[in-house]
Amino acid sequence: MPIYMDRHDLAVTAKDVAEAHREDVKIQDKYHCKGLTYWFDEQRGSAFCLVEAPNAECVKNMHDHAHGLVPHQIIEVESNVVSAFLGRITDPKPENILADADLPIINDSAYRIIMYISMREAMLLKSIVGQEKALQMINQARDSIQRSINRFSGSEVIKDNSKLIISFKLAEKAVRCALEIQQVVSASFQSTAFANLNIKIALNAGMPVSNQKSLFGETIQLAERLCEVSNQNQIVISSAVREMYNNENLDGLHNETQLQALNPDDEDFVNQLIETTETIWNDPKFEVGIFGKQVGLSRSQLYRKTSAITGLSPNEFIKEYRLKKALKLIETKKGNIAQITFETGFNSPSYFSKCFHKRYGVLPSNLVK
Repeated sequence: MPIYMDRHDLAVTAKDVAEAHREDVKIQDKYHCKGLTYWFDEQRGSAFCLVEAPNAECVKNMHDHAHGLVPHQIIEVESNVVSAFLGRITDPKPENILADADLPIINDSAYRIIMYISMREAMLLKSIVGQEKALQMINQARDSIQRSINRFSGSEVIKDNSKLIISFKLAEKAVRCALEIQQVVSASFQSTAFANLNIKIALNAGMPVSNQKSLFGETIQLAERLCEVSNQNQIVISSAVREMYNNENLDGLHNETQLQALNPDDEDFVNQLIETTETIWNDPKFEVGIFGKQVGLSRSQLYRKTSAITGLSPNEFIKEYRLKKALKLIETKKGNIAQITFETGFNSPSYFSKCFHKRYGVLPSNLVK
């Protein structure tokens, strides 16, 4: 049967949630459900139930009949993905469960720090240093990253040719891991032609079930967008991660030059910037003034805000965004150079090739070949 995770927003105690879960178990067979486990975070007032059921409606009806606490949100999930993000799909070990007479009490938060590592430029290595050397360097970098993840108790959730997504329980470990990964990967490539390229790292924190239909979807989306706007080789951390880090450490977050900590207003701007860019990036008639109106800022305000967060002017940011899209199209072999030029909003194949070569150190025609 499918597995569902729901979210309850509750101003209750861990004992109250344990009693509600017990009531679910008493009648779960009537609704063909099986309560696998749950998470509860008293500080944030959020509970998440993991239930095997024929459909989401059965889960809602079971909760409604058992105690009346209907979920605010429910999504279908994969058990292996839940395990990767949260570390379990059954109740914690007995030593991690509080006992109140015959009532087991779980007070285990599902709030996680998500590290997003963008490795989109790795495909360029083959054109710069040759396939054999490229594979050697990529494998070396991945091994270093994996050792860092293991050392700081991270859990790898998603891995492909362009990105890594890792889950952490503690903000301090996530930040320290990100700093180490940046250092070891930079050291691996510093003496090569790949030195002008980089991986990008962003950290965000959130709940597994929010407004999107995928597990940690909203948290991952912002982390990915923070990677999009990261300034040079800085690691971007969200306001939620900074707050968690400060709560875990009396000294707070030091002013590491490698870290770029955003505030909630910055994050709202990043969301607006990316959402607007996604609608106009391939329009050759793009104009900064129109861009500013769409995000609700004057031309000068847009310039100051974009430059402060990304290190690029609005025009430069759009060009960088287009080049990333072009790189992806070349990687997936969708079109020749002329087609990719116009599809990504450039007016001239020669100008596109010039910009591409300046940014990546290789002509797009060589990559296509």
